Amino acid sequence: MRKPLAAAFCALAIAGAGAAPATAAEAAPTGVGKAADTGSATSAVSGVVTSVEQTLSGLRGPQTKAVNFAGTVALSNCSGSVVRMPDSEADDPALVMTNGHCLESGFPGPGQVLVDKASSRTFTLLNASGSRVATLRAAKLAYGTMTDTDVALYQLTTTYAQIKSSYNINALTLNDSHPVAGTAISIPSGYWKRIYSCTIDGFVPTLKEADWTWKDSVRYTSACNTIGGTSGSPVVDQATNKVVAVNNTGNEDGERCTVNNPCEVDANGNVTVRKGINYAQETYGIPACFGIDNKLDLSASGCTLPKP
Repeated sequence: MRKPLAAAFCALAIAGAGAAPATAAEAAPTGVGKAADTGSATSAVSGVVTSVEQTLSGLRGPQTKAVNFAGTVALSNCSGSVVRMPDSEADDPALVMTNGHCLESGFPGPGQVLVDKASSRTFTLLNASGSRVATLRAAKLAYGTMTDTDVALYQLTTTYAQIKSSYNINALTLNDSHPVAGTAISIPSGYWKRIYSCTIDGFVPTLKEADWTWKDSVRYTSACNTIGGTSGSPVVDQATNKVVAVNNTGNEDGERCTVNNPCEVDANGNVTVRKGINYAQETYGIPACFGIDNKLDLSASGCTLPKP
């Protein structure tokens, strides 16, 4: 995982090596995937990360839309975004999506699912150019886990209509259909204010990292060389501007199934290691789990998110 930044530095001090997803730290960014090093982040992504200026100048093909930072957020240790379900209403309490490994309480253990937990966490809301426009606050953690997927959804104290009226920012919509290989995607990181662009290379039946296992993960082509602090960033379909996944980890050192070095396991149990390749967790199944007023209902028809 791209470790939340603070956690990464602790791991380095204790183990003498990098560990965990793509998060960032309180003072600096990281993740269970990658740890973010503020001193080397720029050089690490040289030639790979697309700035918002480049994005808006139309470097993508004519069939795609320019993805920007509007609606993304920066956490203390990760990235995220204000999201809505396809059927969400303007007066529904808004939701912020990030990774389960970005929770302020630390990584959930294997099999652990957190639902309706008190939280007053804050999020820095960004506009299209990546400038801070507001601080949003959570009313609670609606859902969080690192089992089968790596996702957290916070319910805010504000509605979508209030965010739109006050800051002219729309939430990003979660696509409710399975993503497709070959789709052109962009990954806007609110923490780093950088956008990564590539395509979906394929899907992984089982992605294993240390004690955590994720199902049907998205694998990027090598151009999306995401770093620590990008954990929780939305993965946006360039053609629709809808969210198809949440960025969460990558294999940093070529190790097999260790922290910060996830491995792919196929249906027959064969293990493949792809050094330098990064991954995300699909989000198309989330809308079925949220009903009227954006209320979580894990017993709803079609909801397959893990239950407590």
